[in-house]
Amino acid sequence: MPIRQPIVSVLGHVDHGKTLLLDHIRSTRVAEREAGRITQHIGATEVPSDEIHDICAPLLQGGKLDIPGLLFIDTPGHNAFTTLRARGGALADLAVLVVDINEGLKPQSIESIHILKSYQTPFVIAANKIDLIWGYKSENRPFIVNFDSQGERVKERFDELFYKLVGALSNEGINADRYDRITDFKRTFSIVPISAKTGEGIPDLLMVLGGLAQRFLEEHLTEEDTEAPGEATVLEVKEEKGLGKTLDVILFKGKLKRDDAIVIGGKALTTTKVKAILKPKPMDEIRDPREKFSRVNEIYAAAGVKILAQNLENVVSGASLKVIRDNLEEILEEVRKESTAHVETDEQGIMIKADAIGSLEALAMELKSEGVKIMSAEIGDISRKGIITCATNPDPMNRVLLGFNVRLLPDAVEELENCEMRVIQNNIIYKIVEDYIEWHREKKKELEAGSRIEVAYPAKFLFLPDHTFRISKPAVIGIRVLAGKIRPGMRLLRQDGRVFGRIRSIRSGDETLKEAEMGKEVAIAVENATVGRQFRENDVLYIDIPAADARKLKEIELSIEEQDTLREITKIKRKTEQFWGM
Repeated sequence: MPIRQPIVSVLGHVDHGKTLLLDHIRSTRVAEREAGRITQHIGATEVPSDEIHDICAPLLQGGKLDIPGLLFIDTPGHNAFTTLRARGGALADLAVLVVDINEGLKPQSIESIHILKSYQTPFVIAANKIDLIWGYKSENRPFIVNFDSQGERVKERFDELFYKLVGALSNEGINADRYDRITDFKRTFSIVPISAKTGEGIPDLLMVLGGLAQRFLEEHLTEEDTEAPGEATVLEVKEEKGLGKTLDVILFKGKLKRDDAIVIGGKALTTTKVKAILKPKPMDEIRDPREKFSRVNEIYAAAGVKILAQNLENVVSGASLKVIRDNLEEILEEVRKESTAHVETDEQGIMIKADAIGSLEALAMELKSEGVKIMSAEIGDISRKGIITCATNPDPMNRVLLGFNVRLLPDAVEELENCEMRVIQNNIIYKIVEDYIEWHREKKKELEAGSRIEVAYPAKFLFLPDHTFRISKPAVIGIRVLAGKIRPGMRLLRQDGRVFGRIRSIRSGDETLKEAEMGKEVAIAVENATVGRQFRENDVLYIDIPAADARKLKEIELSIEEQDTLREITKIKRKTEQFWGM
């Protein structure tokens, strides 16, 4: 039985050379025409087997790869990879993780690894920009041929960077080595050193990808029925001049014909008919073609094509597309299921929104790895209803809504002005998670600061010698705070367990203070106490803590000094109350 060409997704941190790598394979200049030289849209390129054999000829030495070609998907980031799904899993059969060998793993590289592992997608690491290693002479030929011609010091510099990358991958649970040193490709991930600028190592990379597909994915790629109803994933929905709304899709199974009835997922299920199929030329880019597309009457998997159809208003990137063959209800149910996000929710937690199912699941996965509970996960822009629901959450730590690649609608903006909640938006998942963690940390501090005013916190101070300024009514003395913070209104505790007086005020020079923290020397006025009776110079005194407050303190994060002071207070109190604070 024939095998279809593998679908290969190219991922990596911004500016590490994903599109430039494909530009060199295609002999195109797509990267130069992207805004800011950063990939803005998802692209697809078919590299036929003849081209692969020509590029890899120096390495194959007359051998042959039994694959019909490779279908590359170039993504703006790992988030796009999660958006492109097939049957609930990753659309890609293989992936290339592009890493700048000089910079090593960056946040998006690490997040890409997490996503690839979660989808169980086999991948190869392309260690790019070896041409920037000082002294390295990079040429457009295989890496294993060119590397031998480098000087010893250059090889040492290369090895230093290479094994630093190997170590960083190991920290992420990835056992990897240079591809030409691997004996068991099932247990070890391949690292292929390349230069997307000069072309060095690209033959090695294509050979490794073709070999892995041929060796380990043959059963997965075998088409049992090439005439089966087509199944595809929507890359992007575009408004094309003279054509109207069109769909860039990847057909990953079966056959798609002009006039086929299809069902597409999205904001709502869409049933329509294929008016035309436009296919880019081999080695051309679907998002930035050099030549006109060819109109074809039918297409077989795997292929990247543009579809013309009507009623595409509700279709979104990542949507499932299926051909109907006298089984409308069955197909509708399948697409409906595939259009539902699989996110584990809890009765309590935060709210998240994203632009596509895969993005929502990827955001949820990253939050779960940080131990964050999710109450609600939905696709679409942030509305007034979402703001109100979030703002009325009984737990202030959950009054936050995270939005990935979505807009804050005008009515939501207006409602937000009157609510005590936070909306965190970004089009990079790891940035949303970082911003949320920072917000969570600051919110916790804010709430604890409020609770510290209501709850008596453990603190102690030294009555400094020769610092009695007034004996009584009120007593005014000089002190040094030894642990915690003291505030007006707090009662005092002696080491013998006796409670007396109350701090009326705290001063430093002419300034009245709301509190004094550890290490500060200040003057305090103490009501209902007389120096020489209730307390004396050189005494170490504690802030009195009610038993109920001591129990609350178990749920609040204390400093090490506060913890030690609480233990001392507990020991004093339990001399007369055996179960105090329990």
